[in-house]
Order: sequence, then structure tokens, then C-alpha cells
Amino acid sequence: MMQRKWAFTALVAMMGSLYLAAMVSAGPYELSKDDLTDPKGIASPDVSLFGIKLGDDEGKALEGLVNEKIPGIKAEQEATFIFLLDQRKPTGPMAGVRVQDGKVDLIFINNRFAYKTRGIFRNVLNSESPDDVRKLLGKEDYGDENVMGAILAYDKQGFQVNYLGKDVNVEFSLPH
Repeated sequence: MMQRKWAFTALVAMMGSLYLAAMVSAGPYELSKDDLTDPKGIASPDVSLFGIKLGDDEGKALEGLVNEKIPGIKAEQEATFIFLLDQRKPTGPMAGVRVQDGKVDLIFINNRFAYKTRGIFRNVLNSESPDDVRKLLGKEDYGDENVMGAILAYDKQGFQVNYLGKDVNVEFSLPH
């Protein structure tokens, strides 16, 4: 009886460890759906915006963001960018991608997108200061902070936070 109880306890501990490892390890992260809360689990190659990831070809980006109707969002293509605008208040892009040499090389979101995003980036986009961003994401790899705002670069994970008062934007690119 004691051996069964020990075996059951060991099994529960092992399952808990596997679950925790799965939660902590980097994996796919859809900005509009997944509720990722651990900043260590963020790697830009795993981030997607309505199914579009870094490295996807231009055709897939056009199909997924422009041709596919996303509820509440108006898509516009301008030069190398595909901008997503909130149909309720189309004052400017709230998210989008940049296409260079036929491939998506940049995904961006800003505070207008906060109501659509999930997880840690909802809080980042609603941050009140660069220090609030650091509390959420940890110390940046490098940055620049001045009277106008701050740039917090998390290059190892492949993203950068630009903080300009109430305007907060996050750019995802391939890690450096």
C-alpha cells in the first residue's frame, strides 16, 4: 500500500514538472489568443499575429491579413507594410507586419491593439512607465531612456518595446 502511495505521489510530481516545463518553454504564441504570462517563454520566431509569423511569405501574409476577414479589423497594404486598423476607431494602425524581400521580417503591435491581445503583452501595452515594462518583462538587454521615452531591447528573444508616454509599441523581429 505504501509503495502505491509513493508511486502515485511520484507520478503526480512528474506530471506537474512536465506541465511546468511545457508552460515555461518557448512555444507558439498567438498574440490575439494565447495567455502567455512568462516573459522567458517568448521567442519572436514563435510569435504570430492572426496566424502570420516571421519568415512567412508575402502571399501568406496577404491572404491571412488582407483577404481573410478578421472581425472588427480593417486591413490596408501600404508599400512594404500591411496595417491592421480598429474599425471602431481607424485613427491609425494598431498592429501589422512588414514584408521585405518577399518575407515577413517584422510584426508590430501598439497600445491600440491592447484590447485584442492576451497575456503579458496586454499589460505591456497598458504600462504607465518603462519601469512597469521592466517589472513585466525583466531587465532589457540594452536600451535608451530619456525625457521623451524609452527603447527597451530584448534582442535575445527578438523583440523591442518602444515607450513614448501613452504610446507603447512592441516590435518582433528575428533575434540578433
